[in-house]
Amino acid sequence: MREKVHRHLGKVLTGAALAAAGTAAMVAVTLPGTAGADDSGGPGGGTRAARQAGQGPDAAPPGVVEQAPAEGKQGTGRDPLTDDEIRRVEKLAVTGRLSATARDVEGDRGPQRLSVDLAEPEAAEADDPRAPRRADVTYYDYKNDTLVTKTVNLKTGKVEQTDAQRGVQPPPSRAENAEAARILIADPLGAGLKADYKDATGKELTSPDQLQLSGGIYEASPGAQPAVLDACGEHRCVRLFSKIRNGPWIDTRDLVIDLSARKAAALDRS
Repeated sequence: MREKVHRHLGKVLTGAALAAAGTAAMVAVTLPGTAGADDSGGPGGGTRAARQAGQGPDAAPPGVVEQAPAEGKQGTGRDPLTDDEIRRVEKLAVTGRLSATARDVEGDRGPQRLSVDLAEPEAAEADDPRAPRRADVTYYDYKNDTLVTKTVNLKTGKVEQTDAQRGVQPPPSRAENAEAARILIADPLGAGLKADYKDATGKELTSPDQLQLSGGIYEASPGAQPAVLDACGEHRCVRLFSKIRNGPWIDTRDLVIDLSARKAAALDRS
């Protein structure tokens, strides 16, 4: 499986060769099988922004009061978030206008969840063992390419802060990597990937579920990519590391998928 494949994608790679082939335009690549490959990190900090999403013809419908989710098992102090806490804060953070107007990576209603992390205590609470536990829940809104982070107080269930930023691109989640692969498989540029997969397995590649995927954010540099990718950085763009399940890597590093525009393009390696 280490022979060169004389098609668009170049060659099937060993894991060591692929892991050593990073580029400056790739941001926060995590290979499959390593910690954090499923749902990757969130940003730090941010500025509190006036939320304008949902105004005009796409405005959110009148709010509906929902019963607060059950608290479930609670952690203490700086303990990692429990599964119950994660489920609860996800529900608390995505209610209201964000739920009604945002769109996820597939274009469905509601934002794309990226991460849920235990929030750092405020400066005045740093040495207080009774300081409230908070969670930072980070989403990406594909409707307007905005990163939204909500800080939820785990004791009161209230959203204490909402930060909205544009042009900030944390690593892609597992769902985003899968959607990038789905777009690539359906695109003419995915022909080489499908041919390499069939050569290696004897089967047709029709779904991202047939691959182990990890990705890194691609950010545009002036003149360094085809014009169709110039918006990457403002748009959410991904380069994939693709591995056949229980098989070799397939080199897809020269292909970039713009998830915001739902387009794929090839980089010039010369």
